[in-house]
Amino acid sequence: MKLVVFTALLFLVAPVIHAQASLTITTEPNAIVWIDEIRRGTTDASGKLTLTKVSARRHTVRVRANGFKENVTPLVPGRRSLAVKLVPTTDQAELLFQQAETTQEKEKAADLYRQAIKLRPAFPAAHVGLARMLLDLNQFKEAHAAIDAARRTRPSYAEASAVEGRIYREEAFADDAIRSFRRAIREGGGIQPEAYVGIARVLEDKGEFNEAIVSFQKALSQLADSEPVIYQMLGAVYEKVNKPKEAVAAYEKYLQLAPNGSYAAAIRSILDQLKREAAGEQIIP
Repeated sequence: MKLVVFTALLFLVAPVIHAQASLTITTEPNAIVWIDEIRRGTTDASGKLTLTKVSARRHTVRVRANGFKENVTPLVPGRRSLAVKLVPTTDQAELLFQQAETTQEKEKAADLYRQAIKLRPAFPAAHVGLARMLLDLNQFKEAHAAIDAARRTRPSYAEASAVEGRIYREEAFADDAIRSFRRAIREGGGIQPEAYVGIARVLEDKGEFNEAIVSFQKALSQLADSEPVIYQMLGAVYEKVNKPKEAVAAYEKYLQLAPNGSYAAAIRSILDQLKREAAGEQIIP
């Protein structure tokens, strides 16, 4: 009887597993695509992006392209293709924001965000973009102020909380960073890979490597291979806990996704040695 009750309880609390399939989105060329607020890629020159591992449940698709108004479209379960029509915009705040998002020079990007905010003070995405730039420029106090400004318009904002966590980590406030990352995960309904990566990096800083590995793996399960650098981070932690076989697998996945990435040469230079270590592990009686 106890076994029957326990089995029933497991059934009740077990997570719903959704089948996964590919999804092709057609829109303007070089458009950025988010699914459920997770950036999944950029369309090609023909305006297409094919995504794998999209669960067969309801999603929200957000698409942005320079010169166009952003479009948010629901995706019904089971749909395998989606055409998203973008309408040109003359909104100067939006156009300045788009310029800031694509500018490589951090000081210039920060200035463009400020111009957009001046035209539209209640622009939470621009405030968060500014916070990211200020973080990169080590202007932590100003970055916190930008996050606070974003929350005044949008109090529950997972991305803002994730960026806040990154600011605290750079300031070496580990506990505050963890709190902000956990808030981001709550606000994102459990889906916030940037926050899981942030938690993993804080745990790694503290020497809690096994816990960091778990958090990196959670991030990867949500990103569907759209951020190869996390595999590099994961491989480095596996090395720290003397798991060369797992490190090799993570590094090879990085190379598969980013063969010309910034870490590719360094990874290739250590792979042979790691593979020898992994083979040695397998033959130990």
